[in-house]
Amino acid sequence: MQESDGSFRKVIVREKVRKNVKNTIKQLVQSLIAMSFMAIVLPVSLASNDYIEPGDFLASVFSGNLPESNTVWLSGEKKEIAEKILGHKPDFLRARYWGDNSRSAWILDEIGKTEPITIGIVINDNQIEDIQVLAFRESRGWEIKHDFFTRQFMGARIIETQQLSKSIDGISGATLSVRAMTNVSRLVLFLSASLNT
Repeated sequence: MQESDGSFRKVIVREKVRKNVKNTIKQLVQSLIAMSFMAIVLPVSLASNDYIEPGDFLASVFSGNLPESNTVWLSGEKKEIAEKILGHKPDFLRARYWGDNSRSAWILDEIGKTEPITIGIVINDNQIEDIQVLAFRESRGWEIKHDFFTRQFMGARIIETQQLSKSIDGISGATLSVRAMTNVSRLVLFLSASLNT
């Protein structure tokens, strides 16, 4: 009888251990799922909080006196140079701008890693007066929208090789977003300069 009591107790202990292990694994899996969800959702929600309407951007640039928009068509040599600047074929055939040859505002989209980043750029006297991220849709690299980064572009011009006259410091973990913003600024400076020719 004692032998069967010992076996019975061993079975009960094993069953309790098995249930504890099963519950621990279940809790661990739930925690991992929750952490994975937060790792995906949190950066996206942080990135998308500061959306600036294009109309609001343009109104601030022109103090409410918005000029009519004009268009620059990307064809021939302009298209080839735009492709070299961006590192891929442009996703658009024309670029809209507001203003004139001396001061203009441009709004363009460029892919960061997988999603478009909407960027507003003001050109004054062939140099960048202002640059802002209007919409950021990526899960990483949202730091490019902050002043500490965008200030680097102020006063930048484009030189003969279609490079910026200033070097732009990158941000760790935001390489593709930095590249997208740098390339768009180069393209806008090039297109703005083409208005004078």
